Amino acid sequence: MPYGHNSLYVEYRLLEGDPVQIQVRPFVTFRMLDAPLHEAKQPPFPLTAVEGRYDMQLCDGAPPLKVYLRRSCGLFVADARLSHGICYRLDRDRGAEHLENLSSPGYFQADVTREQSVACVASTEAWEQLECRPEALFEAESHRIVKLLHPVRAGGADETVERLVLAADPFIVVPGSRVEEQALARASGEEARTVIAGYHWFTDWGRDTIISLEGLTLCTGRHQEARSVLKTFAGYVQEGLLPNLFPEGEQDGLYHTADATLWYFHALDRYYRATADRDLLIELQPVLRSILDRHVRGTRFGIGVDRRDGLLRAAADGYQLTWMDAKVEGWVVTPRRGKPVEIQALWYNALRGMVEWGSLTGRPESAWAQLAEQARESFNRRCWYEAGGYLYDVVDGEQGDDRAFRPNQLLSVSLPHPVLNERRWQGVVEQVAEKLLTPVGLRSLSREHPRYKSKYVCDRRARDAAYHQGTVWAWLIGPFIDAWMKVSPDPSKARSLLEGFQRHLSEAGIGTISEIFDAEPPYHPRGCIAQAWSVAEVLRVWQKTRGTSARSA
Repeated sequence: MPYGHNSLYVEYRLLEGDPVQIQVRPFVTFRMLDAPLHEAKQPPFPLTAVEGRYDMQLCDGAPPLKVYLRRSCGLFVADARLSHGICYRLDRDRGAEHLENLSSPGYFQADVTREQSVACVASTEAWEQLECRPEALFEAESHRIVKLLHPVRAGGADETVERLVLAADPFIVVPGSRVEEQALARASGEEARTVIAGYHWFTDWGRDTIISLEGLTLCTGRHQEARSVLKTFAGYVQEGLLPNLFPEGEQDGLYHTADATLWYFHALDRYYRATADRDLLIELQPVLRSILDRHVRGTRFGIGVDRRDGLLRAAADGYQLTWMDAKVEGWVVTPRRGKPVEIQALWYNALRGMVEWGSLTGRPESAWAQLAEQARESFNRRCWYEAGGYLYDVVDGEQGDDRAFRPNQLLSVSLPHPVLNERRWQGVVEQVAEKLLTPVGLRSLSREHPRYKSKYVCDRRARDAAYHQGTVWAWLIGPFIDAWMKVSPDPSKARSLLEGFQRHLSEAGIGTISEIFDAEPPYHPRGCIAQAWSVAEVLRVWQKTRGTSARSA
């Protein structure tokens, strides 16, 4: 799949033996990536043939699908066929629609010899862009891979780092459906960039993009793309909030998130520490101040500072505002309304970040320093569950303070400005390791909780009931390693906790990391076969555990 093209080349080579004749029959469907199967456009699809080039019009308003054999060898046999009841086994196992009828206009027939290969091409690009020799495209991709790996190879990367750098690449994309965004970026001499949260079902999500940014771009030497992402999302801030996601094919984002905006401050901090790009800090300061102002005054979805304690509340009926965002048929599985623990940790870091950047840019931010101190004092007084020796997951919730043991509390230790008193770090990290750590990430809920689910299986309702109720999330290994290395002086031990991901790179989505896993052995991979923040966080901490100082941020 050539980089930057909506094209697919499949090359057939004869390695040894006499010439053979092959028949290649394309089967076609057309639907949005998240659409149920019954919404696919129905055949027949009109076919136009001109001098060995074949166009299929799949949908009004969409470019035609072009199919042909490269080298103009062989022939096309018009033999329309409808294949009934194709079964998609994974969809079947997920309790979703899984049977579909596929249409084929005919088949290509060609001879393949040891001297001459054949490539079948399918594309929605213009014909003049499809004249490259397949060998040249494969060679170009090889050169591109070498360029991607050069920054990390210069730093002595091992094989795992190289595999993760290549796994990171497909997530960084041009926001294809938002044409205005691209035009504005180009007008300023830059290129718009965003991050696909996961394959095969997600579009670009604000939270996933910002959490993934350090691993996908800063750890891979793609600093300019990190800058582009930060600028792109800054342009979408509304009422002090970053968009939670952009639905496929739509211009406008959805803003129901309490944490994506706060993660933005963290991502900017990591970017500045890697690049010392003071110009971007200065450029973004008005946006950053407006975000904090709106959070203090209050914004949408009940997100705002409680002036009594300086902590950040978030609550809106029918909405899931944190990363634990499962919702099905109006049922919000983990609403976490009130003052979630990780939101307080992120809020404190955002305030501390603004104080630091103010001194760097000549804009004193003393008001934020005072609010940060109030939040820190209140956090340690209000959020500590003394009887358990860990942190409440939510305080001032709908049912009071929530004692569920979850990984969210790790952010109070792992972030660059830990909001939790240092004397409590060790106990929290040790309990998380004991109750939540697996070879492929952290459980989202401890086994002792009555709502704990060990497997992510069956229909959507059953899966969403387990999504954040025990299911293991790979991305959480990042905050865990950060916290672990603040209380443990042994980077080699931290590295050993990542070995399960080395094995996982050879299962499920080969060469990448899945979204989630079952909570009990054998920790079967589930969800998306390739998830941006899974890859990003494993790559980041894999690099970090290479002989790093135990007290690094």
